[in-house]
Amino acid sequence: MKNLNSTIPPNKGFTLVEMAIVLLIVGMLLGGLLPTISSQIEQQHRNDTRKYMDEVRDALLGYAIAKKHLPCPDTTIPPDGIAEPTCTTASQVGTLPYKDLGVTDKDAYGNVLVYAVTKEFAGDTSGTTPFTLSTTGKMSICATQACSASAKLTSSAAAVIVARGANWANTPTADEAESIDTDDTNFVSHDYVQNGFDDMVIWVSPNILFNRMVTAGQLP
Repeated sequence: MKNLNSTIPPNKGFTLVEMAIVLLIVGMLLGGLLPTISSQIEQQHRNDTRKYMDEVRDALLGYAIAKKHLPCPDTTIPPDGIAEPTCTTASQVGTLPYKDLGVTDKDAYGNVLVYAVTKEFAGDTSGTTPFTLSTTGKMSICATQACSASAKLTSSAAAVIVARGANWANTPTADEAESIDTDDTNFVSHDYVQNGFDDMVIWVSPNILFNRMVTAGQLP
């Protein structure tokens, strides 16, 4: 009888060279995909953070309508989410009083937002005196750290909100440092730079604030 096994070719597995080639190809494919995936994740974080910041701005406007003034920042370390009873400087910089505003505590990067306010919009020493239609903002948003007159996007912000992005724990760029210091009233906002400037900045203008207050019957 003919041996049937003799007609079946012996099993042949991958050699080490073939396995190495397969792993090399897989590695090259993954290496090409990772930057794209990383970029998509970063963009999603920025989109989510921007939506959160818009919610915070709406919460600030709602707070002003209810209290007739904006809150002072939270200056405790670590942040506890509660506004200080009074602002001690003309334009005080701290973190967002998220508990008083009724919003979540952190952005998509896991950070508490930086928050600053022009003192007059936060009331007097008691924190309760309403501002008026003649109250002016004192904070500037600039396209560069130098903050020349031509680079100013506004020079009269009532309140400013800053998200520090993914690289906040690293050494900040000069533009990023300008938005978190307490030495002046300037903040920087410009296009995203990969591995560089990634702050996100929005502000509350007096005109928008006045409009909401008048519509709600709180001004004049």
